Amino acid sequence: MRVDLFSIFPEYLDGPLRSSLLGRAREAGILDVRVHDPREHTTDRHRSVDDAPFGGGAGMVMRPEPLFAAIEAAAPLRPVLLLSAAGPRFDQGVARDLAAGDGFALVCGRYEGIDQRVADHACDGELSVADVVLSGGEAAALVVVEAVTRLVPGVMGNQTSALEESFGENGLLEYPHYTRPAEFRGWEVPEPLRSGDHARIERWRRAQALHRTLDRRPDLLVGRPVTPADKELLAEFGLDDPTR
Repeated sequence: MRVDLFSIFPEYLDGPLRSSLLGRAREAGILDVRVHDPREHTTDRHRSVDDAPFGGGAGMVMRPEPLFAAIEAAAPLRPVLLLSAAGPRFDQGVARDLAAGDGFALVCGRYEGIDQRVADHACDGELSVADVVLSGGEAAALVVVEAVTRLVPGVMGNQTSALEESFGENGLLEYPHYTRPAEFRGWEVPEPLRSGDHARIERWRRAQALHRTLDRRPDLLVGRPVTPADKELLAEFGLDDPTR
């Protein structure tokens, strides 16, 4: 998979892209990340990429010329997405869609924003990672790249991990995890996990995932009522239905 990132702070991205899962995916040749600095396409001695906004107002706006030039020179795979609080919310469904393609590109904004002509004519859409204000799109870009990369076949050692974790294929939050020791400071690992009964373990995990989702993120289950089978599963492990 090829990913192109456009940022005036490439050093911000360098460390994370070399580390952990992303670094291993790049070393293995599964992930091809190319970082492009729009400053390399400026024509003045100050390498200016921003200017005052038309109509006045606080802050500066990123100029269209360097961004257009950087995108056109890189010829990235589509879609090219502008990271913006005005964009649709990035979620696991979007991550799966991007992972199914050959690549994509992300444009990282700075200052008060980017000239709208970049969004309208150089990009294919916009994307927001959260309803928060960031200093730039670099942190958001790393979120998107990591979420997508872990879904690319061959990146994770155990591909089923990507299916079972939070926001996996079943649409539920992930069940809680435990490891050794079985008892720590008086807190014990739940008995079903120590039973050796794999069918019971799977039922316990699904019950926990369902209970967590109903309790913490019921919005994920909008349009999907709690079924009698769900209620029986919750009752089997002494879990209440938080929606009652």
